[in-house]
Amino acid sequence: MPTQTQDTEMHDPTVLQATDGMDFEDDGDGVLDRDRIRVLPGATDTAASFQFEKEDHTLGNALRYIIMKNPDVEFCGYSIPHPSEEKMNLRIQTYDGVNVYTVLEKGLDDLMDMCDIIIDKFTVARDEFDEKLKQAS
Repeated sequence: MPTQTQDTEMHDPTVLQATDGMDFEDDGDGVLDRDRIRVLPGATDTAASFQFEKEDHTLGNALRYIIMKNPDVEFCGYSIPHPSEEKMNLRIQTYDGVNVYTVLEKGLDDLMDMCDIIIDKFTVARDEFDEKLKQAS
């Protein structure tokens, strides 16, 4: 789960760091994505704004939708600060006692699971369609 680093002398405290169980993948150019999500100033355990680098409405709207389905979430919204910058801001506010970082991780996991289901259903439908075409010829 991403958490804020506690060692402020060695790291920027607003950058989410890798923790046990959370791997960062190579983005194709050999650089790891450790700095793609930042916690913006003013964050608390139940309300925080995150800035995603190299992201846009595609992730913002889908992630907002998934996170808002969580009954522990009071508010979730996203914005693109400027169209010429590849940045997307996401704001999450939870009800008392619910950790916002846990909600973000659950939202990302749920979105990945939903994408896996969509890929599986698409693949099955495509294969059935291809089979019908072969039988028709």
